[in-house]
Amino acid sequence: MTAPHEFDPQLLRDVAALPPLPGVYRYFDAEGNVLYVGKAGNLKKRVSSYFQKNHGGTRIGHMVTKIVRMETTVVRSEAEALLLENNLIKTLNPKYNILFRDDKSYPYLKLTGASSQPPGAAPAGTAFPRIAYYRGAVEKKHRYFGPYPSSWAVKDTILLLQKVFKLRTCEDTVFNNRTRPCLLYQIKRCSAPCVGHISPEQYALDTANAERFLQGQTQEILHELEHKMLAHAEKLEFEQAAELRNQMMSLSKVLHQQSMETDGKHADVDVDILAVKVQGGKACVNLAMVRGGRHLGDRPYFPAHVENATDMAALDADESVQTQPQVTGLKPASAAAEAAVVDADAANPPAAVPAPAGKSLEALVLEAFIAQHYIDVPVPPVLVCSELVDKTLMAALTGQVSYKVSAIHQPQAQRRLWLDMAQKNAALQLARLLAEEGSQQARTRALAEALELPLDNLDALRIECFDISHTAGEATQASCVVFKAHKMHNADYRRYNIEGITPGDDYAAMRQVLTRRYSKLAEAARNGEATLPDLVLVDGGKGQVSVAREVFEELGLDLSLIAGVEKGAGRKVGLEELVFADGREKVYLGRDSAALMLIAQIRDEAHRFAITGMRARRAKVRVGGSRLEDIAGIGPKRRASLLQRFGGVRGIAAASVEDIAKVEGISRELAGEIYRALH
Repeated sequence: MTAPHEFDPQLLRDVAALPPLPGVYRYFDAEGNVLYVGKAGNLKKRVSSYFQKNHGGTRIGHMVTKIVRMETTVVRSEAEALLLENNLIKTLNPKYNILFRDDKSYPYLKLTGASSQPPGAAPAGTAFPRIAYYRGAVEKKHRYFGPYPSSWAVKDTILLLQKVFKLRTCEDTVFNNRTRPCLLYQIKRCSAPCVGHISPEQYALDTANAERFLQGQTQEILHELEHKMLAHAEKLEFEQAAELRNQMMSLSKVLHQQSMETDGKHADVDVDILAVKVQGGKACVNLAMVRGGRHLGDRPYFPAHVENATDMAALDADESVQTQPQVTGLKPASAAAEAAVVDADAANPPAAVPAPAGKSLEALVLEAFIAQHYIDVPVPPVLVCSELVDKTLMAALTGQVSYKVSAIHQPQAQRRLWLDMAQKNAALQLARLLAEEGSQQARTRALAEALELPLDNLDALRIECFDISHTAGEATQASCVVFKAHKMHNADYRRYNIEGITPGDDYAAMRQVLTRRYSKLAEAARNGEATLPDLVLVDGGKGQVSVAREVFEELGLDLSLIAGVEKGAGRKVGLEELVFADGREKVYLGRDSAALMLIAQIRDEAHRFAITGMRARRAKVRVGGSRLEDIAGIGPKRRASLLQRFGGVRGIAAASVEDIAKVEGISRELAGEIYRALH
């Protein structure tokens, strides 16, 4: 039997002094890294269970042996503990918690707010709200609808609103300078408020109807339009009646398509459908969204650290059926502390903790997603779930909003069809992920074998690749991309602006970027404070490799780390050869080689990252980074006047000196300066 682990006496005293109250606890290792964040209805009971016995060789056993410090926070209820726990999980990224991370924010549909200023006091465009795709922080002066699962769903909704209600989509700077209707008016996608083809009152009515459409009040809109059409017909106002008839036809067509998706039942206005699939140590949660009665599509999420969830759930299950434990080796910090604990026990009997015994891993993953996802995303009133969700979690979500949030586990009718579709998509997405990961691991092994790299820990294999990009020597930029753990890690990507070289000298650019990248890293590696990559790829042949060899010799680094990706005959894909800095012969891996596929993937990513950075830098050089204020004599007021007159920096750049000089406050001399700066 394995000998029990010896814990820090101070840690044991801290555990013994914990109160039997709801709260959140955090475990730390010797380096200060967060190992685990947990919640408890009874902190003393839950935390003590980690230290009362030998957990053997399980994952939780490995975790417990690393604990050197603990922090706890007492809260008023288990619902509060649950919310705080998941806020901390998203913030601290502990190794032993199921973690969902959003790769990007959700898109919204934005309806700009109408101006409250009197007519003439504000630009004309503010009286006619516009619809737009939006991603970012929301502002109170505008109205937002969503979130949507994808940008496609937002753009499709905008197209529907253009067809039915003909709301504008142009920027205010363009709107305020129109002298005739644009193409959208000609194809009946806009009512042309920019040139007065619709009154502010009628446009406001269309805007209000568009909002109601987004909220699912479609039948009410149809009835109102029908009454108004008949009223115009009775007054012999046939043109107005025809306009309303056309609008009703467009809306009816949209509703017909929508009823095909929802079987004609619109009782569900805002619903999220959540399905989970677990396989091969990985998990996928598929989130489908229904907003305003319309199914908007879905989006998959893949959590990290799923493999650790089983052991944690098993410990929680054991703890939930035990009585108050007497932990061996735990003593109260003092007699006063012991008395305080006893008093707290008497005044606050241990709260009933929902037992996770028998709870599936799928249910644990789904609950983790719900708790973390809806921290900063609006939660709809109904969640249709593939697994039974804990009532405490739903109570916590309800406590965050002003309405009841309910979870339906075994839905019927249309909800069942939605859930079946979400489950099928979750299974497909997870199968795709497993196939991709298996393929990537095979590619990593093939490359390691081909180049005789270490095979004992392929998960830790790190490859860095460099590329140079410029246009005829202009705006030279180098990129460094990183491949590790069988995938590209864009958080470790770096771009380097290359300065002080002869334009177009790729060798000098490569020398500069390698020196900047590895000079400090080499020193840190010698001191044991950093780790060098296992392979350094440079996009190029003998010339670039020779430069890399010189840099590595100057820094005292191992030349066997360097390999150049030399293009083959005719620069054809699949004919690339590897050139080495340590004198080895060239290697041709073969057109169908898995190793070559991986090298091409990394090389192409370095090229993509370099060229996008170069283009952005080139654009900044050519147009002043879209900052007119950088031009001497241009302040905020003159910049606003220029943008309002020409609709944007491109419009200003396309204007002549004479046109620029016609803007109020811009002299002929200043117009010349602006023209030269933008050209």
